[in-house]
Amino acid sequence: MNPDLLTLTQWLSPAFPVGGFAYSHGLEQVIAAGEVTDAAGLRAWLRVVLEEGAGAADATLLCLAMKGGDLADVARALAPSRERLEEAEAQGAAFVATVNGIYGEELEPAPLPVAVGIAARRLSLSAPQVAALYLHGFASNLVSAAVRFVPLGQTEGQRVLQALHAPITAIAARAADATLDDIGTAALGADLAAMRHETMDVRIFKT
Repeated sequence: MNPDLLTLTQWLSPAFPVGGFAYSHGLEQVIAAGEVTDAAGLRAWLRVVLEEGAGAADATLLCLAMKGGDLADVARALAPSRERLEEAEAQGAAFVATVNGIYGEELEPAPLPVAVGIAARRLSLSAPQVAALYLHGFASNLVSAAVRFVPLGQTEGQRVLQALHAPITAIAARAADATLDDIGTAALGADLAAMRHETMDVRIFKT
C-alpha cells in the first residue's frame, strides 16, 4: 500500500475540516423546486455536473496545478456565481490551513481544486488518481446532501455513487491530459440553480 494514497484519502474524507457538508452546489435549490425527487434524478443531475460542469473543470484545474501552474485566479474567474466562488474559496482556505498545520508548510490559500493540486505535488500519485479521488469526494458530499434532503435511503444514495464510478474515472483520465483551452462548462441548469439558491427564503446549505 502506498502511504500517499492514505494521505490523499485523509485529505478528501469528510473528517478533513473543510466544511464540505455545509455546501450543496445548488442541489438544495433543484430539490426544493421538485427537479430532483429520486435516485434516478439525482444520478442524472450529478452526471451532468461532473461531465459538463464544475467536476470536469475542477479536475482539469487540479491536474494543471499538480504540474506547477499558478491557477488560483483562473479558478476564481471560472466560478459562475457569487456563492459558488465562496464555496471554492472557503473550502480551499480551510484545506490549506489544515495542510499547513500538519506539515508546517506555508501554502497560500486558493480555490479548493487548485489547493488540492498544489498540495498533491508532494505525493507519489498520478494526476488521474488524485483527480478521481477528488471527484469521488465531491460526488460523495452531494449524495450525502441528497440523502438528507430529498430524502433518499442510504442504500439508494450508495447506488447512485457507485453508478458514477465509471464516469469519474473517465473524467479524471481526460483531465490529466487537458489544457486550459480545454476547460469549458455547459451545466447551465446547475449554474442557474446556484444563482437562484442565493435568494431562497429558507435553506439548510450555504450553496
